[in-house]
Amino acid sequence: MKEPYIPGFLAFREVNNLVNLINDLKKNAPEYMPQVILVDGNGILHVKGFGLACHLGVLVVISTIGCSKNVFNIDGINRIKVKEISNKFLNKGGDYYLLIGDSGEQWGWAFRSNDENKNPMIISLGHKISNETAMNIVKLSAIHRIPQPIRFSDKLSRRLIDEYENFIKKNPGKVWDLKKYLNENYHSIHNDLND
Repeated sequence: MKEPYIPGFLAFREVNNLVNLINDLKKNAPEYMPQVILVDGNGILHVKGFGLACHLGVLVVISTIGCSKNVFNIDGINRIKVKEISNKFLNKGGDYYLLIGDSGEQWGWAFRSNDENKNPMIISLGHKISNETAMNIVKLSAIHRIPQPIRFSDKLSRRLIDEYENFIKKNPGKVWDLKKYLNENYHSIHNDLND
């Protein structure tokens, strides 16, 4: 990534890579095009009202849902308020609470995905999706704290970065063949993702 990280402008740093991935999928394997994308970032619950989930959805014309681990300070919503809500209303996995700002506007939900983890996910609409559908999709895909598609992507990307860095250290000047690595390590990757 060439763009610096600037708080509140994550979309401008990450969206082009995501759009390129979607366009590549559309071209090379259109049968796998998603109907909805869960984004590791915010949707409308954002200081500009238009986070990464919104930005990506508009550019690729696919429904998106923002699933964030962090709370932006917006319209009276902040970490302290979400912590209070979590302690008072999110008693078990599957519980969620509407995040209503001081203005009366609904920004999203605090969602406790399972009984083990009290820290909620912050869910907000991205693009082309209703409140009810977004919440149902997140509930169905959240076995652990983080919805499975995001959890798998995060685990896989961390593993691939580590493998790439190890390859470069051991093989200076050589090109790492990602496709070959994925094919040769399919079973161990699959097992790792399901741990």
